[in-house]
Amino acid sequence: MIIGVPKEIKNNENRVALTPAGVAEFKKQGHTVYVQTNAGINSGFGDQSYIDAGASILPTIEAVYDIAEMIIKVKEPIASEYPLIKKDQLLFTYFHFASSEPLTHAMLERGAVCLAYETVEKADRSLPLLVPMSEVAGRMSIQEGAKYLEKPMKGKGILLGGVPGVPPANVVVLGGGIVGTQAARMAAGFGARVTIMDVSLPRLRYLSDVMPANVVTQMSNHYNICEAVKTADLVIGGVLIPGAKAPHLITRDMLKLMSPGTVVVDVAVDQGGCIETCKPTTHEDPTFIIDDIVHYCVANMPGAVPYTSTLALTNATLPYAIQLANKGWRKACEENKELKLGLNVANGKVVYRGVAEAWDLPLHEVESVLAEEAVC
Repeated sequence: MIIGVPKEIKNNENRVALTPAGVAEFKKQGHTVYVQTNAGINSGFGDQSYIDAGASILPTIEAVYDIAEMIIKVKEPIASEYPLIKKDQLLFTYFHFASSEPLTHAMLERGAVCLAYETVEKADRSLPLLVPMSEVAGRMSIQEGAKYLEKPMKGKGILLGGVPGVPPANVVVLGGGIVGTQAARMAAGFGARVTIMDVSLPRLRYLSDVMPANVVTQMSNHYNICEAVKTADLVIGGVLIPGAKAPHLITRDMLKLMSPGTVVVDVAVDQGGCIETCKPTTHEDPTFIIDDIVHYCVANMPGAVPYTSTLALTNATLPYAIQLANKGWRKACEENKELKLGLNVANGKVVYRGVAEAWDLPLHEVESVLAEEAVC
């Protein structure tokens, strides 16, 4: 198969979808890899390292899309890339369709095969291609939250961990999954007082066992969230429903319960956000203020630490990408249920329930789409 790796062009997205080590693995399997020039430069991988691994370098993004049968990316295509996508071309990347209706319709119109990292799912319901970036984003949420609590950043002017004789900040973490767990651990490491909230009692029991003494657990419900945010200095939104819009756990009215200068970090913003007032921002202009509350809503947080993020992401994605290249997407999805769940759009049809429900589109069974293609 011919693999294409374009340079990411989303605002301040510095990651790359394939490392030179990944190129070597594809070459070992007999595949051809084309990489756009400077695609990996911001992650620490120059063109020569790709050439040494067996890739060919192409000068433009248009050339990569034109030649490739499978495009491997990090973030969803943006509007300028839509016309470059060909019918039946396989795109393997983060899509988050449920947060973007224009992207959904564009991929349907282009007839692309869209396999989304974020909905590849194991039998135990874990999301292996979301986990590494959730780990990075969860940790970064505290790093960024601590920065924006500073007064020059319009925050309260509170040091997250306090100092002897001065109490630390109160951190509320919504969601006890990967993001929430990593955020709580980081905040606890800073010395903050942390409350982590989730709807699953078994999960809260687990977190209570493994977290340090300065982390307390609490059942997530509207009343408890309202009470918790009254004294919060930093609120982390880390709630995810795979492939669907995140629920709004903090509404506009609830901002009035918070004291001025409180910082909210919505890690779920690329799935619509779990804080109603959040909208996607960029590393270039990461925050905005509503009702005196500082909102940090960068949709590609791991893009700020591209070396770490690229290695973590490709460690997880490469085995799946190799399967797709070796078998083709139809056979790979038929044989691997995890990959089948990653299929969101195929040849003009939505095959993932969360996407269909988000935009009121017809839902087609994956099996029927695979059977249609097999007949053709």
